[in-house]
Amino acid sequence: MGSTLQRPARSRSSRRLPGWLTGTAARVLALAVVVLLVVAVAVSCSSRDDGATGVPVLGDGPDAGVEGVRSPSEETGGTLRVVTGEIDSLDPQRSYQPGVWNLMRLYTRTLVTYSSAPGDTGALVPDLATDLGTTPDGGLSWTFTLRPGARFESGQPITSRDLKYGIERSFASDVIVGGPNYVVDLLDDPANPYAGPYQDEDPNRLGLAAIETPDDATVVFRLRTAQPDFPHVLALPSSSPVPAADDTGAAYGADPVSSGPYAITTVDAETGITLDRNPQWDPATDDVRTALPDRVVVRTGLSSLERDQALLAGSADVDVSGSGVHVATGARLTGETGGEVPLPYRVDDVTSGAVRLLALPTDVAPMTDPNCRAAVAAAIDRDAVQEVLGERRAVRTSQLWPAALAGGPEETDPGPDPDAARNALVACGQPDGFSTVLAVPDAQASVDVAEAVAGQLAEVGITAEVRPLPAASFYATDVGSPDNVARNGFGIVLATWTADFPTPGSFLVPLVDGRSVSLVGNTNYARLTDPALSAAVDGARAAADPQAAATAWSDVAAAARDTGAYVPLVEARVQLLAGQRLRNAVVMRPYVGYDLATAGVR
Repeated sequence: MGSTLQRPARSRSSRRLPGWLTGTAARVLALAVVVLLVVAVAVSCSSRDDGATGVPVLGDGPDAGVEGVRSPSEETGGTLRVVTGEIDSLDPQRSYQPGVWNLMRLYTRTLVTYSSAPGDTGALVPDLATDLGTTPDGGLSWTFTLRPGARFESGQPITSRDLKYGIERSFASDVIVGGPNYVVDLLDDPANPYAGPYQDEDPNRLGLAAIETPDDATVVFRLRTAQPDFPHVLALPSSSPVPAADDTGAAYGADPVSSGPYAITTVDAETGITLDRNPQWDPATDDVRTALPDRVVVRTGLSSLERDQALLAGSADVDVSGSGVHVATGARLTGETGGEVPLPYRVDDVTSGAVRLLALPTDVAPMTDPNCRAAVAAAIDRDAVQEVLGERRAVRTSQLWPAALAGGPEETDPGPDPDAARNALVACGQPDGFSTVLAVPDAQASVDVAEAVAGQLAEVGITAEVRPLPAASFYATDVGSPDNVARNGFGIVLATWTADFPTPGSFLVPLVDGRSVSLVGNTNYARLTDPALSAAVDGARAAADPQAAATAWSDVAAAARDTGAYVPLVEARVQLLAGQRLRNAVVMRPYVGYDLATAGVR
């Protein structure tokens, strides 16, 4: 993929310098680039050394791991050295970080999981189950059969009851906090809420009624509403099995019981996390994980620049943070700093699925008028937004659809149309323009984009007051509360949206289905409550044929965009840097990193 991700910039008289490259930030960035240049050149010199101390630099060319395998190898042994930022939890029911979910592929198995096949990592494949599940009623109930032979690290066979218990832990919101709650939304009975397994006093408890375990190898889920994406919920680590006898509640993340090829043996704030081989793992029961290294060591709490420097210096093999390299490192990798080291040969360039967009709340005047929303959309210059973020860190998009997801509406990549914007203002009764508030997270890149957008709107007479809000509360309560949005007159919200699953429904429903509007933590930022859109969502969910479903979801995306309530701007783009020793590296699209399930070092 590489440079094909970048849409050519439109002709303009001058190239504007992004805001983050000015002033003090520029000096800091320049220093960081110099540091990285020194490290990179040193690595280059050592890699050319023919002596025993030389570290061979592996690299198959740009984007080798996107559709193929970077440095293929089936050789086992050695230690895989992983770096990442802060880890929220090693408890599979308590983590909500895709990078940690990638790490959990080493010690956590689920009924189904993401494929490790090159170029097809967004597809689900059976893991502990024999297939992807059967549903006789369009997604209302699901039945899975466990394959024989899978065991925990203790040697105890993994049964349907262990799977049920693991899922039940997520219902104990007073003990198990921080993880996804899809299973709660889909399986709980609002009239008789389940409080989780820790409040069960009967040792022969029945537990959550929505999950049935008629025998050790069969598990049946009965959902409140039909959900064709339910297997993706079961692919989350939060749906992994946990043996009840070994559950230590809130402390379980200190020593989670392994169901995969590795088990956590040490967790230390200074030395990191060590995983050693799980002798109870049987490769005959696992078609996904290759378990090439003998040991995996994870250094946590590193900044982006620290992780990059470790990869460049050869002291780390892979970064699983999911954020890609720092902007300073990116400049070095693309050769923009004029260096002579061919580092691009170790880089895989991908879109992340994170779409930055403008939401125009339909209950905040004058955005109540679709013509006023159309005026905003017509004034937007995506090329300028891309420049602010950096053309190698953002890809322009005009669709509510991630680039890696097939079957979406055609990308037209429209430029700004000031005349159309002014005509729309006349149609909405605001010929001289109007004033509104543009809410934005108080982070430099977001504020820079907001200011660029405000400047574009000003050219057609729309005054947008950029109002930075605390990043920590922005999505939860500031724009996540429709009442707060209306009370403060937020006519435009600059948000970034990423789906938890690589499916159209996961991306679209929280944004456009009127039934997804909530009083706290609302993700339908535009407060779209169009019954026709909700009906279209139901139609897409009910489509039995995959091609018909894809078409139906594409129609939902197009219809939502036609409301003018959302104006997509760009999708984040990341550069993944492979360590010098990394072998058998496959880009794991759902987790935006190299798949640890297949990675090796020999």
